[in-house]
Amino acid sequence: MEKKALIEVKNLTKVFNKVAVIKNLSVNFYQGDRIALIGQNGAGKTTLIRCILGLYTYEGFLSVLEKNSRTDREQILQEVGFVPQLPPPLKMTVAEIMDFFSIVTKTDKDKFVRIANDLKLDVNSHLHKPFLKLSGGMKQKLLVSLALARNPKILLMDEPSANLDPEARKVLFKYLNELPQETLMILSSHRVDEIKNLVNRLIEMDLGEIVVDKEL
Repeated sequence: MEKKALIEVKNLTKVFNKVAVIKNLSVNFYQGDRIALIGQNGAGKTTLIRCILGLYTYEGFLSVLEKNSRTDREQILQEVGFVPQLPPPLKMTVAEIMDFFSIVTKTDKDKFVRIANDLKLDVNSHLHKPFLKLSGGMKQKLLVSLALARNPKILLMDEPSANLDPEARKVLFKYLNELPQETLMILSSHRVDEIKNLVNRLIEMDLGEIVVDKEL
């Protein structure tokens, strides 16, 4: 049976200050793919993820769930879970963030709380604390719980285990292992050994190009 491409990228180029960070890149990401996206700092991994999320303008073609990643961004984000490499500087409280995500993604807040608690983040003790005031590990745990609780069609995680203690990493990988079979998961990571049992495809980027793309 032919696999369905959930993300299609053709001749994608992204330039910052006259430097091409992504160079004429073409690749498809399929339903059920579990991808380790690897490469040195500056390889273009985070830029590619940000293009997929519609955060950057670019040259070339990029569709997500058969929609344009720039013009249909709001619809796409309904189906995409995302954990960034660096937590955003949100001024909202933990309670406000959970309320917002619950409404936007039509997800019961109890699901966020359950996953956060599994990661050993006692959400109820921090409800009225601004996100900005949380420690790096607490921010990461909350962002992971917001992404996982939604059962997204596409899960993008940029260095997801960064700032997580060993116990929380085990819980995170357990949840990733239990994702529905049809979920497309892309994990950008420097710790390949840590995620090798979770993935079925390895893509390595270097200087804005894909230099390795192989099934595992």
